[in-house]
Amino acid sequence: MKTAFSALLAASLLLAGPALAAEPRTIAMPGHGEVKAAPDQVQITAGVMTSDPTAAQALTTNTARMKGVFGALEKMGVPARNIQTTNFSVSPQYTGGNNNERPRLTGYQVHNNVSVRLDDVTKLGAALDALVTAGANQMNGINFSIRDPAPMLAKARAEAIADAKLRAETYARAAGVTLGPIQSINEGGGAMPPQPMYRAMAVQADSSVPVAAGEESVAADVSVVWEFR
Repeated sequence: MKTAFSALLAASLLLAGPALAAEPRTIAMPGHGEVKAAPDQVQITAGVMTSDPTAAQALTTNTARMKGVFGALEKMGVPARNIQTTNFSVSPQYTGGNNNERPRLTGYQVHNNVSVRLDDVTKLGAALDALVTAGANQMNGINFSIRDPAPMLAKARAEAIADAKLRAETYARAAGVTLGPIQSINEGGGAMPPQPMYRAMAVQADSSVPVAAGEESVAADVSVVWEFR
């Protein structure tokens, strides 16, 4: 009987052993940091679209106007490395085709678009004015950006950690516990897509096109896990 009781007690202690070595209790908290600054560069997508009865005529007209566009950019001092052709196409144009009518060729369109990066955003209005005056009749986008977002991202990350810690401390005080050491940090997110605010009005003969650069945002999101006691 004594031997059986000893065996039963040993088995009970063995089964109870893992309960004495419970995993540390943890709390996970997200954090967000965001830094804003005025953009220091801007990208314009512009071009020339021409239509003529023949492809050769449309190309000739388009080429003449595009030479004017490149000349205007050169006159403004935009370096060649900041100018890149993004699209060139020649397409036939048709009319008719309804009620079993055979489509009729009416001419050709030529599109030639370029992307232009300005390293001085204050020149944007003058650049838009110069492009349109030189012959550009298509404006397909204006995108502001930060040339070097790394310092802003570093600050946003620090703010995200501070935000997560503040939240965790608030919950810990409310629950009557104390934060322990950090167990893990995971990052999600990073530089946000450009979110510029701008407006473009009709070209005026006595001034450049009025525009507003607004602000760019760089953000970081983290998830931090603390042990608590």
